Amino acid sequence: MAGSTPGTPPRTTTTGTAAADPVKARLRKRLYRARRTLRRTGVDYFRGDAADWLAFAVLLLMVPLLVALNVWIPAWIPPTALVLPILAGALLLRPGSLVLLYAAAALGLSAESVIHTGERVASSRPEAYVFGVTPGAALVVGAVGVAGLLVAQFRSRVGVPWRGGGSMLFDLRERLRVQSRVPDLPQGWHADMALRPAGGQSFSGDFVVAARTGPGRRVLEAVLADVSGKGMDAGSRALLLSGAFGGLLGSLPPHDFLPAANGYLLRQEWEEGFATAVHLALDLDTGEYELLSAGHLPGMQRLAGAGRWEIKESQEGPLLGIYDGAKFEGVRGRLGPGDVLMLCTDGMVEAPGRDLSEGMDRLMGEADRLVAGAHLGAGSRGAAGRLIETVAKDINDDRAVLLLWRD
Repeated sequence: MAGSTPGTPPRTTTTGTAAADPVKARLRKRLYRARRTLRRTGVDYFRGDAADWLAFAVLLLMVPLLVALNVWIPAWIPPTALVLPILAGALLLRPGSLVLLYAAAALGLSAESVIHTGERVASSRPEAYVFGVTPGAALVVGAVGVAGLLVAQFRSRVGVPWRGGGSMLFDLRERLRVQSRVPDLPQGWHADMALRPAGGQSFSGDFVVAARTGPGRRVLEAVLADVSGKGMDAGSRALLLSGAFGGLLGSLPPHDFLPAANGYLLRQEWEEGFATAVHLALDLDTGEYELLSAGHLPGMQRLAGAGRWEIKESQEGPLLGIYDGAKFEGVRGRLGPGDVLMLCTDGMVEAPGRDLSEGMDRLMGEADRLVAGAHLGAGSRGAAGRLIETVAKDINDDRAVLLLWRD
């Protein structure tokens, strides 16, 4: 090609492409920034960290819209429809913004009253005109506004927005459930665990923490605990304790676990700060185990060879969180092929007018039918839940069962 230097590529005309590429690059960069900003704003708003101007603007526009619809089709949009933005504002807005929304709603309600009064006067039959703002409607809107302001002030004082409050509670419940999982066991060993909170609530004061510890992770350590109280209060303390107990497992020799847990509860200085617990240390090679109890129900073992249950009861130690320097004694045993070890909380055996030993006998009898009477193996999973539904379905207490068996 004329005018070209040998060894160099020929020149091409790219004026249009070169001009277009920077424009596309700038557009892509702006779209990327807008997307990042929108996503960050959405996340911050969900967490309650962002400004509430967007929600305030939307709700503020709803007020004149509802007023116009009330004037246009009053049979379908009554004056009390103004409680809709008020309720939404109570959940979405800060108290200062909510007061401004209330002022707009009050002006809208006044406008509706003036317009309907004028239409009634101008009507040929004023006595037949049925639309308007009645004292009852104004009272309903005002009462909802007062309740909404109290809710907004409570949210502001607590510092947990409703958008994140539900997800936070869900996260806490899931953390408690995940921490209660028994780790995978070697071939030939099986475990099943079930928790049921009192009254069908989402949070339980009973929990299980388990971990494989020791050389080669050949020791299973599990703690079944029952925190005093019920519901959210007990559930929050159970969540805190399950995290602390899970950190202690494997960090201390088995005989030092309950004294360390006792010291931890004493340092919390809770008004209702006691708990019961049973600590299991099981050798997965030999099947030998030791149970140490802190005011908890004894373990129950079914001996496959004898076909009967045996209560593994040691000297019952004191409750956790009562006094410092408590001592905890253990009881030893061995799980052979076909044997079943069952640990549970008192919600499984306690009932008004029934002796504790009677409840334990009923539990072991039902467990014998549901668990030991069937073919033991991985297919027996879910037996702990069935045991709760059979023995303690209608008991208003937290219930937990842990079953361990080997082929």
